[in-house]
Amino acid sequence: MSRRNFLIVIALLAATIFAAGPFFFSHVSAVRAQEQSPSAPWNFAVSGDSRNCGDVVMPAIAAGAVAHHAAFYWHLGDLRKIYDFDEDMQHEPEHLSKPMTISEYEQIAWPDFITSQINSFGSLPFFLGIGNHETIAPKTRELFVQQFADWLDEPVLREQRLRDDPANHMLEAYYHWIDRGVDFINLDNATADQFDNAQMKWFEGVLRHDTDNDEIHTLIVGMHEALPDSISAGHSMNESAQGTESGLRAYLDLLKIQNDAHKRVYVLASHSHYYMANIFNTDYWRTHGGVLPGWIIGTAGAVRYPLPPNYKDADAAETNVYGYLLATVQPDGQIQFTFEKLATSDIPAPVTQRFTSAFVGWCFAQNSQTASP
Repeated sequence: MSRRNFLIVIALLAATIFAAGPFFFSHVSAVRAQEQSPSAPWNFAVSGDSRNCGDVVMPAIAAGAVAHHAAFYWHLGDLRKIYDFDEDMQHEPEHLSKPMTISEYEQIAWPDFITSQINSFGSLPFFLGIGNHETIAPKTRELFVQQFADWLDEPVLREQRLRDDPANHMLEAYYHWIDRGVDFINLDNATADQFDNAQMKWFEGVLRHDTDNDEIHTLIVGMHEALPDSISAGHSMNESAQGTESGLRAYLDLLKIQNDAHKRVYVLASHSHYYMANIFNTDYWRTHGGVLPGWIIGTAGAVRYPLPPNYKDADAAETNVYGYLLATVQPDGQIQFTFEKLATSDIPAPVTQRFTSAFVGWCFAQNSQTASP
């Protein structure tokens, strides 16, 4: 190749990269993040259920995640109440002076979640799951995908989706991404028909790939409702026949990859509005295959629920609290989870000024339910 032609090729390549702009560089960064081997522990943060008082609590979670140098935050679903007004939105100054109608509330509930909750995380990557409240009429799963397409199609998720299947250009509420040898799998069990056949086929395909991939040493599976036969079984996938059947199958799939492929497996859920550790320490799982490490972390602002009668079988359980799980990933893929509990003093000053200290105090003292859902 002549020097002139060589320079032309270089110029065309540079122009192509420049035109690709942020996508090219974010794509490269995503690939590098996935392929690098960690030499030191790193953190991420996770919780779910931020309706009712989430506009107060989520900015404090964001501040905590940033202070702990979290690589990202993962929300496990239930963003706004939808069937009725969220108390925090009712107490926004503009709605105190002019109360919303229910139709106005339904139109602005999700944009409010973006403005008041997601935006508080700034540049920290935000991964979003779907909960049952995202499917309460007039909301639907399809509307959720449309409204939150920017987060469901982040470069790292798009790159992983196309790496799995170059022909797959369809956004779903379930997805996964790989970071430093850890496969993060976000499942969708927001409705009684899930997991359906399509999602199970996808999920088990991901597990087969992870089984054969020596670079994947850990799987973290997050979802809204807990898999069946946990300590929180009364408010979980056990509530529907399809949920029970498919959830048991998913649990056994995870047991198999843990026991046969020797991968570390951790299972996270929210839906029940309390904190609980070792949620699968039940008679059923002790006698039907084994106990997977599991947590419930539905503490991001929703009305707090009483603990179930058998909560003492858990390693830890707390209600009438807000907070998030701080996960510390070791270089070998082992993960330690710590519940970071929030106090009124953790609420950022601008949030308290916006809602008043009286309403912040109400969220912490009175946003609780005396009877189990």
